[in-house]
Amino acid sequence: MATNRTFTMIKPDAVANGHIGNILAMITNGGFKIVSLKLTQLTVADAQAFYAVHAERPFYGELVEFMSRGPIVAAILEKDNAVEDFRTLIGATNPAEAAEGTIRKAYATSIGENAVHGSDSDENAAIESAFHFAGREQF
Repeated sequence: MATNRTFTMIKPDAVANGHIGNILAMITNGGFKIVSLKLTQLTVADAQAFYAVHAERPFYGELVEFMSRGPIVAAILEKDNAVEDFRTLIGATNPAEAAEGTIRKAYATSIGENAVHGSDSDENAAIESAFHFAGREQF
């Protein structure tokens, strides 16, 4: 059964390029309510833990380095069918293949620096939200 919450991060590339406000506007204009939000920075250990599922993949080291190189914006979003609808809003991982009107089409610069993360399942949304936000930070 689908839940009504998902997790996102505005990645270091989009933060460094000044896109926080525009991305948050796209999120709220897409019908999502922001229920938790913070500007933070992942340590290398944080990024390794968060992306542990990819530890055996060839891009893991590069991903960890990228995600810990600068601040991110972490957020929990709420909307009916949140995970699936947010994945549609962010677009394909490769911005060249992302649909017009998606966040990645507008703000990603490459497959690796693709502006935003979006949970891929309800289960991962809950895990990722708890990784970044204490219970008292979730509204």
